[in-house]
Amino acid sequence: MSKAEVIVVGGGLAGSESAYYLASHGVKTTLVEMKPKKFSPAHESANFGELVCSNSLKSNDLTNACGLLKEEMRILGSLTMQAAEYAKVPAGSALAVDREKFSAYITEKLQTCENLTLERREVKSLSELVNAGSRYVIIATGPLTSDELSKDIQARFGNLHFYDASAPIVSAESIDPTCSFTGDRYGKGTGDYINCPLSKDEYYAFVENLLSAEKANLHEFEKGEIFEGCMPIEVMASRGKDTLRYGTLKPVGLFGEDGKRPYAVLQLRKENENGTAYNLVGCQTNLKFPEQKRVFSMIPALKNAEFLRYGVMHRNTFIESPSVLNRDFSVKNNKRLYFAGQITGVEGYVESAASGLLTAIHLADEILGREKRVFDGETVCGALENHISTPNKDFQPMNANFGILDPLPVRIKDKKERYATLANRAIEKIRKLADSQMQTAKKEIAE
Repeated sequence: MSKAEVIVVGGGLAGSESAYYLASHGVKTTLVEMKPKKFSPAHESANFGELVCSNSLKSNDLTNACGLLKEEMRILGSLTMQAAEYAKVPAGSALAVDREKFSAYITEKLQTCENLTLERREVKSLSELVNAGSRYVIIATGPLTSDELSKDIQARFGNLHFYDASAPIVSAESIDPTCSFTGDRYGKGTGDYINCPLSKDEYYAFVENLLSAEKANLHEFEKGEIFEGCMPIEVMASRGKDTLRYGTLKPVGLFGEDGKRPYAVLQLRKENENGTAYNLVGCQTNLKFPEQKRVFSMIPALKNAEFLRYGVMHRNTFIESPSVLNRDFSVKNNKRLYFAGQITGVEGYVESAASGLLTAIHLADEILGREKRVFDGETVCGALENHISTPNKDFQPMNANFGILDPLPVRIKDKKERYATLANRAIEKIRKLADSQMQTAKKEIAE
């Protein structure tokens, strides 16, 4: 067993993954969780790995990016995937679980895990954890990090976001080029924007549907606060039928192929360097996901849009990861301090758990003196690592989607075939990484 010690703060999916992986690989680990002594506004169970919003872990299909991520995690030995298999309930092609059985399984595994100590207390400051000895710390306190610890993290690293206000992202290939044009306002810049014009009738139909669309439900503690940092497009539209034409959809300085200014214009901005995904500029929204697809698809250029990520607006504490973290989730100026889970800017149950697993893998390689494994952008795991570490002036949480993966060398027009090819490539890479770790472990035992 390694002499190094790791303290993991937060017993959600990411923290549970990190603690279990490290302890299972011979690293002395302590998992600190404030429940049941103190609960966040959304939690009610004393168990580890509590699912607070839904019992669905999304699609199990390998032609779905989240389904692919789950398969990558299974290959890497994920505790979350073990618990999901044990507690799964019928849900078609999705992976849904009995929430109580799921969290009970994780709790039992942690309680009986060798090299793992569980502590039930609130951590209020990083100062009580970080020292100059052989101790490493992983902060995995999630989107509802307690107020005192949030203040301490913000004082140390700045740019702490308390709300997740994101616009939808669509696949570049699904944008209709016959109904759009590229260019920047007044011809300035390098023409990076895709402009989606609307006629007068199209604009008012869009606004009408935007106002009547069904909104997502908020937790009680989120109401009245969520809109302070970034106004949802549907709220702006409610202030007058022409409000968006003077704001988010203003056509000023934009001219179509015919040289005329459109009645209104939605601009799309590159979401990644490869240009495989585009963000709907200024379209932060709290509409339900099916409603987002219905309403935004009314814009002619987006009539066949493939949504890689839907807009979300909810309480979600996260750091400005690209300026704070390395790809292995360690802090740039402190290799003994790591962050994992949604606080790093990944979005969703599975993504959060994956981040905890990846953090533990990288830290275990560091502590045990093994060759460090590299997850590149051809895997979902690596793409998420790229997301949290690549400079981005408008950093927002991201879930698993094929738009963040490195593109294939040859374009495949059929979407299912393209996704299957991306999935096969990713699984092959992950298996090689997992096999290399297994061979290393066998060699260590033999020695």
